[in-house]
Amino acid sequence: MEKEGAGKKILVVDDKEDSRVLVRKVLGRRGYEVIGAGTGEDAINMAQTELPDLILMDIRLPGGIDGLEATRRIKALPHLAYIPILAMTASVRPEDMQRALGEGCSGFVRKPIDIDELPKQVAEHIAHTSSKD
Repeated sequence: MEKEGAGKKILVVDDKEDSRVLVRKVLGRRGYEVIGAGTGEDAINMAQTELPDLILMDIRLPGGIDGLEATRRIKALPHLAYIPILAMTASVRPEDMQRALGEGCSGFVRKPIDIDELPKQVAEHIAHTSSKD
């Protein structure tokens, strides 16, 4: 039986390696190919070269390009604008969620990551994007 994530590539962007490893394990078990980036700049570059099916973007990244700026830049590129980006955040403040949606995020993944909920959210957003093709 083919796994739900077979043939799908996920880019996880988080400055904490532990978070990237957790996402890789959780989604890898379901057949997704998971690649990682630790900075906003790396996320933009990898999105262009790897063309992932979905991006999990930590909102709070160190350095000059945070997760929202990286999202804005990725969405500004016509060949990447279709890729769903889920904001990973510990914040539950409505204004933070509205800001992320305004920058181009398709949804949210709460931190700490719920390992049962994450695969469902990823599959739902990939299916939603695929149905628009």
